[in-house]
Amino acid sequence: MLLEGKNVFFTGGSRGIGHDAVLELAKHGANIAFTYVNNEASAAKTAEEIKAINPNAKVMFYQLNVKDSKQVEKVADKAIEDMGSINVVVNNAGNLNDNLVVNMSDEQWFDVINTHLSGTFFVCRSFINEFLYNKGGKFINTSSITYTGSAGQANYSAAKAGIIGFSRALAKEWGKKNIYTNIIVPGYYDTELTRANATEIVVDNFVRMSSLKRAGQGYEYGRAIVFFASDLSSFVNGHVLEVTGGLETIPPI
Repeated sequence: MLLEGKNVFFTGGSRGIGHDAVLELAKHGANIAFTYVNNEASAAKTAEEIKAINPNAKVMFYQLNVKDSKQVEKVADKAIEDMGSINVVVNNAGNLNDNLVVNMSDEQWFDVINTHLSGTFFVCRSFINEFLYNKGGKFINTSSITYTGSAGQANYSAAKAGIIGFSRALAKEWGKKNIYTNIIVPGYYDTELTRANATEIVVDNFVRMSSLKRAGQGYEYGRAIVFFASDLSSFVNGHVLEVTGGLETIPPI
C-alpha cells in the first residue's frame, strides 16, 4: 500500500470531499488524525468507516476551529503526541460566506479569509518543527478553481488564490530540508455542500464547461492527495495540480 506507516493530519475530514478523501487515504494504509468543527457524531462515524476499511489503522479526531491559531497549535501538539509523529499534513477545512462585494460585510470577508488562508498558514506553521525533527514531511494544501475569480465569492476566490502563493513560498523556503508543499485545485464536486448551495442552472453550467462533462467525486480528489502524500511524488514540489475534470474557470453569473 502506498501510504502504509504514514501518519496523516487532515483538517476538515468528517464531511464532504474531506470525508471521501480520508477514506481513500485509509485504503492505501494511512493512519489518520482528522479534525471537525461541530459535528462530533459525524466525526465518530467517519472514524468507524476508516477502521472498517483498514482495521489496523490508528485513527484520532479532534474538534478544531482553524481560525484560532492557539487552538491549532494545541491540536497539532496533541496529534503529534497521540500519533507518535506526523508525516503528512492536508489542509482541507473550509467554509463559504457568499455575497457581492458591494454587499459583503467585514465579517463575511474575514470569516472566509481567516478560515482558508490564515487557517492554512496556522496549520503549516504548527507542523514545520515536527517535519524538521523528522527530516522531512509533506504539506498538501487545498485551493479551488475559484482562484480564477468567482462572482459573489470574492472572499473565497482571494483566499484560494492566496493559498497558491503561500504554498509556493513555503515550498521554496523548506524544500531544501526535504519538506514538500503542493497544492490541489478541485473543480466542481458532487457533495452535500454543493448540493445544498448550487442551483440546477449553476450545476449545469459547471458540467457544461468541464471537458469531462460531469461533476467530480470525492474519491477522485482523495486520489490526488494519495499521489502527493506518497513516494510517487518524490520529485514534485510547489506544484499546482488541477483536479477539475477540465474545468478551467468559473462560469459568470
